[in-house]
Order: sequence, then structure tokens, then C-alpha cells
Amino acid sequence: MLETRNLTVRFGGHTAVNAVSCKFLPGTLTAIVGPNGAGKTTYFNLISGQLKATAGEVELHGRKLGDLPASARTRAGLGRAFQLTNLFPNLSVLENVRLAVQATRQGKHRHGHNLWSVWSDHAALTDRARDLLLQTRLDYKQNADVASLPHGDQRKLEVALLMALEPQVFMFDEPTAGMTAAEAPVILDLIRNLKQDRTKAILLVEHKMDVVRELADRIIVLHNGTLVADGEPSAVIASSVVQEAYLGVAAEAA
Repeated sequence: MLETRNLTVRFGGHTAVNAVSCKFLPGTLTAIVGPNGAGKTTYFNLISGQLKATAGEVELHGRKLGDLPASARTRAGLGRAFQLTNLFPNLSVLENVRLAVQATRQGKHRHGHNLWSVWSDHAALTDRARDLLLQTRLDYKQNADVASLPHGDQRKLEVALLMALEPQVFMFDEPTAGMTAAEAPVILDLIRNLKQDRTKAILLVEHKMDVVRELADRIIVLHNGTLVADGEPSAVIASSVVQEAYLGVAAEAA
């Protein structure tokens, strides 16, 4: 479904991502791990279009994405949660999600339909938005302004907006970062539910090895921008080289 070929980016004399080639299959959750500064988020930025590659290529269903910006890659089927944070901070939570649902419906029916024909189905759009808020346990906050939400609820809203866009590839960069112990399970449950759709691929950057163990079908390890391990979680985590050099005490303690 998704492939990177020799994907590379350099900043001056520093190579942040070094010729990473990797395929991501539908029905698979791939965890991307490594120490701080390993290039994980930079690799995500190259895939989703926030950064332009120095060399290499990103392909989705065999289509080269080339110089497509992040917005075009989202329309093509790459969904990254953080892109959508505070999309309209002065609108309500429900209005934000409803607009994302509307944008998706309009995009799917752009031939022969227009904005007004989509908007005429206002009730269906609102119902879909409310369903997404119920799934993300934000239904009780539907009338709150996005700008007023605490951090944990903003992270949940990111996921609701991402689900509204119905991407083929879900990309989560530390989805529970900054969340309390009570809030994090909501996001993890949502990711578990997304895994049930075997037509989608999920990429997850995560430092918490207990989360990786539970959710991942596959782990890839980056170090100094280079892909150094790729395989089933048990094999990768059990590797002494990976534990000592790339996962450190986190792997032993998890």
C-alpha cells in the first residue's frame, strides 16, 4: 500500500534520514521506534509531505507522490493526526468534525456534485460527526470551542478528525504523549478498533514499549536516520543489539 524507496533528507552536512526503504502493508500496524534524534518524526514528515526529500521516493498504491504537498497527500489517502490539530479553534468541537466529514464527502463526489448538494445532507453529516465524537468520547464536549479544550481532549479530537477523513493510511506520532493515565486508554482503544479494518495500514511512532508490544504487528527501528532492524515485535525486542543500543532501559523495563 505504502512504500518508501531510499528516502533521504539532509540538512546542511547532517543526514537526518538515510536511504530508508520500507513497505507498509494493509492490515498491519507498524511501530517505528528508536532513541531520541533517531529520525522517526522526520521520516514521518517526509512521508506525509511536511518535508521535501533530498533523495528517494514515497509511493502510495504504486503512485509516486513526488513533490505533492501535505494537503494533496491527505487527499490521496495519507492521514496524519497532528495535521488537523485546532483546524478551526474558534468553532465548536462538533462543527470541526462536521466540516471534516463534509470535506471528505465533497472530495469523494467532486464529479457531478457541488458544495451545496453535499451541504443539503446536513443531517447525515451531523449524525456522522456525532458518531465520531461518541467513539472518541468527546460527545459531551461537542458544543465546546476547540480552543478551550485541554490537551488530552485535543488529542482525541485529532483522532476524530482523522477518522472523518477516512484515510487509507493512518499515521500516529506518539498519540498518547502528554495525556494522563486515565485519558490514554481511549486513544489506544481507538487504534485497536482501527486495526480491525484489514484494508488500512497504520504507522505508529511510540516510545512506550508496553504499547508497542500490545499493538504492533511489526517493528522497525531507526538509529541516526538509518533503518537498523525490521521484523516481528518479539524478534526485534529480543535482539540484544536493539535493546542495548536503540531501545535502552525502556525495553527492559516495559
